[in-house]
Amino acid sequence: MNGYRFIELRECPCLKDKAAAWFHEKWGVPENAYLECMDACLAGDSPYGWYLCLSGDAIAGGLGIIENDFHDRKDLAPNVCAVYTEKDHRGKGIAGRLLTMAVEDMRTKGFSPLYLLTDHTGFYERYGWVFLCMAQSDGEAEPSRMYIHR
Repeated sequence: MNGYRFIELRECPCLKDKAAAWFHEKWGVPENAYLECMDACLAGDSPYGWYLCLSGDAIAGGLGIIENDFHDRKDLAPNVCAVYTEKDHRGKGIAGRLLTMAVEDMRTKGFSPLYLLTDHTGFYERYGWVFLCMAQSDGEAEPSRMYIHR
């Protein structure tokens, strides 16, 4: 993928503040919540990670791994969260590559399967994810789709 660089945040911890602000802008979750998760990862207090696609100095896409992505199925962990690709970078396989990176990294750390909560249908299946069940997101009226990757 010409022009893109894919990294795990541990490879470039200097991007932590920029990444937390970027994820906050995309999802509205408090920036401090992202910083706490990222700090735990960088300090070695959490085995989970944050994965970024860079286009030059800009973040083109990203995702994280956390214990629970704000849903009622606490038994389904860890969770891929905050998957996002900037609109002008979509359709280039960025999300797929980030998902593959995360799955492979977590597998090497002994975490498999992974789970993912989404309202999308048809997208994650392209990357080996399989619909598992419906789960209730915190603060949402309707349940969302829970996927699993083994």
